[in-house]
Amino acid sequence: MLYPLYEAGHLMLAPMRLAAEATRLACENPFNPLAYAPHSRTVAAGCEMFERATRVYAKPAFGLGVSERIVWERPFCRVIAFGEPSAALEAKPKLLIVAPMSGHYATLLRGTVEAFLDSHQVFITDWTDARQVPARAGRFGLDDYIDTCTDLFAALGPDLHVAAVCQPSVPVLAAIARMEAEDHPLVPRSAVLMGGPVDTRRSPTAVNALAQEKGFAWFERHCIHTVPPGYPGAGRAVYPGFLQLAGFMGMNLERHRDAHHAMFDHLVRGDGDSAARHRAFYDEYLAVMDLTAEFYLETIDRVFIGHDLPRGTLRHRGDPVDLGAIRRCHLMAVEGEKDDITGLGQTRAALDLAVNLPEAAKTYHMQPGAGHYGIFNGSRFRQDIVPLMRGFMERSLRPAAMRPAPVVPAPEPHPILLRQGPIIPAVKPPEVASTDAIIWPEPALERAQRHGSRDAIPQRIAL
Repeated sequence: MLYPLYEAGHLMLAPMRLAAEATRLACENPFNPLAYAPHSRTVAAGCEMFERATRVYAKPAFGLGVSERIVWERPFCRVIAFGEPSAALEAKPKLLIVAPMSGHYATLLRGTVEAFLDSHQVFITDWTDARQVPARAGRFGLDDYIDTCTDLFAALGPDLHVAAVCQPSVPVLAAIARMEAEDHPLVPRSAVLMGGPVDTRRSPTAVNALAQEKGFAWFERHCIHTVPPGYPGAGRAVYPGFLQLAGFMGMNLERHRDAHHAMFDHLVRGDGDSAARHRAFYDEYLAVMDLTAEFYLETIDRVFIGHDLPRGTLRHRGDPVDLGAIRRCHLMAVEGEKDDITGLGQTRAALDLAVNLPEAAKTYHMQPGAGHYGIFNGSRFRQDIVPLMRGFMERSLRPAAMRPAPVVPAPEPHPILLRQGPIIPAVKPPEVASTDAIIWPEPALERAQRHGSRDAIPQRIAL
């Protein structure tokens, strides 16, 4: 019942929202004499804050000043490529940014995309709001997410670089591990894991503690609701985006409260630049999407409660997911010192679990002073992390230096001639049809010729 009540609340507030917007426009109209009254800015500011607090925010646009193309599409995901196709663009290395399916749209990574436009062919996963996907499209769980990653790596390869931001780190690692186990030729060259919950037992945060404290049944009972009529996905069981947003804001309630107080003051004082920055951030932050119930619950159960990946019990379509299978794809882990979503060490665990990947193919970076958002956006990201990621991806195009095996001198072989011995074809290629094709040791051959026997077939045993 929560979802219909939420929708009904927005509908009931619609007339008040329209009245507040009309009042704001009247108070800001230079041709209205009342606009110059002492308290007109205060009234206009209050009306704007009310309208913004009760609005349903639409999906934002990237707006990066370059063309956007859809190069891959399925019911729950599509891939956007940036820039017009050209020889110059195709000469750049390919980078797929896997955006999180955690309630916000892919446009939250606008700054991440922008940072690599000049150096890479940039692609990004644009996940679909679950309430916009008809029920006939079927389910979408964690295994489907891993399948999607595998399909994308194969479709965009070869020599593909991947950057997984937060939540996708686990399915991206699982897809790479399965591709490596199957010796897939299009396994990505490199993968950058940014604030991903690979092993949430390390430095657990409030998010991790909540999952452990409440348990699977609590999330299934309290967080799953049905999409109401009026949407293409009506009847689909989802984890509503407005619940996820409430959780995010509740973690830093004082910060958001202070930001809105500051916004009100900026509007009253006429500080348009500061107000514009606030609008830009919250237009993005308050735009949320629904997740399928099966994906949300499976992630809670297998990632945050069961810790299946670090414990080695994660399976994909019945097959084991073993990070020890990763031997070719270079891995980089990026963490923030002040990350309150993914604690220190949770992402680095991927490097420890990839036991068969050469150390030269592993890179770790902890960004001082950065929170969760700061490791994929903002000034620290642009100045410190982006150059490191570019260098890492460039190095991954060269084979990682394997540790040389210790050289043990082999003893000198002593051939032993067994006369009248049986033919043992284990060392003979299948296509060899007669003993004439066998390479005989020179002394044995001479003796065989001297005795005139072609049945004396030697066995060469290294002592």
